[in-house]
Amino acid sequence: MFKNIGYRSLIMGLRVAVGISMCVGVAQAQQAPVGITEAEIYCSGMVTDKAVPNDIYVISGENSDYKTTFSPGDYVYISQGADHGIKVGDEFEVIRPAHDAMNLRWFKFQPMLSRAMGTTYVDVGRLRVVTVQPKTSTAQMRLGCDLMQRGDIVLPFQARPAPALHDIKFDPFAPPSGNKTAMIVITKNFGMVAGVGAIVYVNLGRAQGVQTGNYFRVFRYQGTRFDSIYQVSDTAYKVYGFGSAPVAYQWDNLPRQVLGEGIVLRTGPNSSTVLLTTSREEIYVGDYVELE
Repeated sequence: MFKNIGYRSLIMGLRVAVGISMCVGVAQAQQAPVGITEAEIYCSGMVTDKAVPNDIYVISGENSDYKTTFSPGDYVYISQGADHGIKVGDEFEVIRPAHDAMNLRWFKFQPMLSRAMGTTYVDVGRLRVVTVQPKTSTAQMRLGCDLMQRGDIVLPFQARPAPALHDIKFDPFAPPSGNKTAMIVITKNFGMVAGVGAIVYVNLGRAQGVQTGNYFRVFRYQGTRFDSIYQVSDTAYKVYGFGSAPVAYQWDNLPRQVLGEGIVLRTGPNSSTVLLTTSREEIYVGDYVELE
């Protein structure tokens, strides 16, 4: 008997602990960050349809006979040296083109919009040159966003502005701003779902007047037939076995659902890199955004 009581108490305690941890996790997920970190700025990636120079690249590094990747603190060899004007102390950023290995279409227009935005590049890290040879240089990996690999593209380092977060209270029922709208086309690492602190890429950029520090409001229409493959059409007004409205309501005659907002960290010609700062619930690729 005492054994059963103890077992039940243990189960109840575990359930309470799990419930508390889940509630804390949800609360934390909805809280806006107090500031933007260096890693968020320099590990955010970009999407661009402009050619990226690739004449400087990572050759390999120390212990290349057994190392397949390189991490912060490691020394790597890059493909240019003193003959090209590289000096000790020069800093570089390292990027890599990325592709969705799953190649899944999460909403109707995703492939078309993704092609129009251009190629996705992930930030790999930053290098500082420690010694120079005529044709090559040795550099130390200072900041790591990903494991560095042979062939990664090396570019001269350019400081990125750190936009300030605004202190405007988020309005979950904000009316349409009347500004340009777009969609969340891709998330960093090609996921389907995102929340506070996640990086997403939208199909508005410098050519459409977007600037670093702008805010996008994220929203979703109810009742559209082409949202995402995870949704069933027409559930905005009917669900078999659970009732239906007498009128067939569609996306253009129902209130939109405001999901969250995010700040622009970087802009490409036709894309923006956005850090989500507020989220009421999960945000998916295929959700809409508008400039606030």
